[in-house]
Amino acid sequence: MKDQERFIWAKEKITGKDRERNGIGTLSEKTVHAILKSYYAPDESMHEIPIGGCVADIYTGEEILEIQTRSFDRLREKLDRFLPICPVTIVYPIPHEKRLIWIDEETGELSSPRKSPLTGNPYMAFKELYRIRNYLLRDGLHLKLVLLDMEEYRLLNGWSRDKKKGSTRFDRIPTRIVEEVSIDCPQDYMQFVPYDLEEPFTFREFAGKAHIRPALAQSALPILMDAGVVERVGKKGRAYLYRVHED
Repeated sequence: MKDQERFIWAKEKITGKDRERNGIGTLSEKTVHAILKSYYAPDESMHEIPIGGCVADIYTGEEILEIQTRSFDRLREKLDRFLPICPVTIVYPIPHEKRLIWIDEETGELSSPRKSPLTGNPYMAFKELYRIRNYLLRDGLHLKLVLLDMEEYRLLNGWSRDKKKGSTRFDRIPTRIVEEVSIDCPQDYMQFVPYDLEEPFTFREFAGKAHIRPALAQSALPILMDAGVVERVGKKGRAYLYRVHED
């Protein structure tokens, strides 16, 4: 369950309560990671603990928490080493509402924040989860998808005329924790099946009801099949048909 006061405390600890905007250059590129590490484990003695030949982001004495912002394929070695020892929770931050701020590299001037038209949702995790698909049902593995409102700072160094296309992301600063979605057992994947989805359905129909892109639905459905919450039941033209699995 999210704790907004604890999140604010963790944010201020990392960014500084009275940080001025022109102090952005002093922040780490991994601010999201640092804030979540302090949020989930305020006791720093639990941070960066060597276990099984790798270093765990957080070790509570009973479980390991790994905060991964991208590239889940890099987790495979750690999971191979950690899971035989103790339970592991992967924490994955997802931008919910995002405000974009541009940094002029020459002057250091910051643009006024502009809200992104896109709103994040838990389904966005499936692109990364697909990279560790073979690990998802292993005993002791848990997932926590954390939706965060964020400010994203980007350098005006892109190749387009306005220097925005192809630009470099400088940092992301979480401003509010919106929701935590936990996956602790195969049945928990059922929360990703839209309640008003008519059966049987194609991946495109699933995408429409979930309000996601078809390509993301193609990553999600194999995982939902692995978890046993949906099953493939035939074809409609060239598209596979699916339905909710009934015990």
